[in-house]
Amino acid sequence: MNNTPAHIAIILDGNGRWAKKHFVPTYAGHFAGAQTLKKLLLAADKELYSEGLQYVTAYAFSTENWKRGQEEVGGLIKLFHRFIQEYIDDTDNNIIVKFIGDMSVFDGKLQKKFAELEEVTRKHTGLRVQLALNYGGRDEIRRCVVKIAEEVASGVLSPDDITENIINRRLDTGEIPAPDLMIRTGGDLRVSNFLLWQSAYSELFFDECLWPDYNIDILKNTIESYKAGRERRFGGRKE
Repeated sequence: MNNTPAHIAIILDGNGRWAKKHFVPTYAGHFAGAQTLKKLLLAADKELYSEGLQYVTAYAFSTENWKRGQEEVGGLIKLFHRFIQEYIDDTDNNIIVKFIGDMSVFDGKLQKKFAELEEVTRKHTGLRVQLALNYGGRDEIRRCVVKIAEEVASGVLSPDDITENIINRRLDTGEIPAPDLMIRTGGDLRVSNFLLWQSAYSELFFDECLWPDYNIDILKNTIESYKAGRERRFGGRKE
């Protein structure tokens, strides 16, 4: 049986340190990181989708990132405008894009671009990509609890109806499967409030590589390590 993970979540870390290492402004690090993400997603769709990888969820901007300097945050917002428009204009790719997180805090023009990209890619048939923007695992769970509380208050649900499946369906990720593998680049050993509910049984892989230097070959090697580990767990027998 194919052990390729169906869903990989990635924490994109190390853009700032990459910029410092290369003696360039922080914005240049984020720009390089955005380019890396686009290249990786397109390559994964072409080279790994047929092998069994169906979903990639990328942590691009957290609820905590607003605490960074105004110049850095402003630069990130400009990047979102630029690269989302590039995805919209790229008619050759086959990926399906969905945004997760609290989109309401972004300006109206950017929200329209989010919706446009989701609509443009809705009929695609390739890799399904979730881009997490203004996302935090605790905030997602809070918003989920609010939804359920409203449904209970209105009589749509009773407390006894609340199951794990009910919760899953009201999370940002909806009914897609939980990540089999969660990767964090940049060397830090923490999940940083990412997919807290969904990653309860995910395998974790921490890579020293700074995100802008990441590529499809590194991802393939990580997947092979994941597959080998699963085979060892079953005594050398493939699932």
